[in-house]
Amino acid sequence: MRQPVQPVWDLPLRLFHWLLVALIAFSWWSGENHEMEWHRWSGYAILFLLVFRLYWGVVGGRTARFARFVRGPGAALAYLRGAGEADVGHNPLGGWSVVAMLTILIAMVTAGLFAVDVDGLESGPLADYVSFDTGRWASDMHSLIFNLLVGLIALHVAAILFYLVARRRNLVGPMIAGGTKVAEGTTTVPLGASFWRALIGLLIAGVVTYAVSKGLRF
Repeated sequence: MRQPVQPVWDLPLRLFHWLLVALIAFSWWSGENHEMEWHRWSGYAILFLLVFRLYWGVVGGRTARFARFVRGPGAALAYLRGAGEADVGHNPLGGWSVVAMLTILIAMVTAGLFAVDVDGLESGPLADYVSFDTGRWASDMHSLIFNLLVGLIALHVAAILFYLVARRRNLVGPMIAGGTKVAEGTTTVPLGASFWRALIGLLIAGVVTYAVSKGLRF
């Protein structure tokens, strides 16, 4: 008998995750090599993903919804003490790491949208709405927040390695395949992700990103 598989992450969430990984790496490369046109387009792509993720956190699959994994401090402390509930998806502590990661990314992208370089030759699409000094401050914040993001990514990787080595739990596999094998006879629960809701989310993210890229001017 084929071993049952419990779905853990829906396809839109997995695509979001791996595209974000690739785009963060590409944004770093393009910024370091002064390929600012590519850097700008990469930033728009990250903005698109973030808008979709916020939408998907409300209407997406069961494990993608913020209401499912964002718990109070008590739940996070209970999980650290080993008294937390076991479930597929993010644990209470991991849920807060997701919130932190999204917050940092939103702050970084927002700063980039208003940023102006020292010569005033390169600027974000919303830089016209602020003064030159504010645009320079946004540029500095953009760089600072990226360094904070790198630290958060390092903690994320360390947590993955801890679970793999100390708890013999592979967190990467389900993010690739979408599910994890469970014992025979276990009742699996679908995630409830909707294709049409995902399509609407892509449309919303596309419209928002396009509007921002045009400086909110039409």
